[in-house]
Amino acid sequence: MSTRAASNSLSVAITTGVCLRVNREVAPGGPGRTTSFEDVNSLMRDLEEQVFGQLPDETWVYPGHRDDTTLGTERPSLPAWRARGW
Repeated sequence: MSTRAASNSLSVAITTGVCLRVNREVAPGGPGRTTSFEDVNSLMRDLEEQVFGQLPDETWVYPGHRDDTTLGTERPSLPAWRARGW
């Protein structure tokens, strides 16, 4: 599984059944920094379709920055992330 990243590259790997290791793309409070509106839309589309759309709420996320979280904890924030542009 891979998505466009804040840094224009990303490898996302599911390490075990419900664990996801990411760089900065999913973390408490929002995805990583992007440089343009188009990048935000691209990253959010990938997150919504390939991560949140395919994995259960119980999936633990271990971001490279910030604290660990679950997709279920972050899922309600998706509209706010998209609206603010990061």
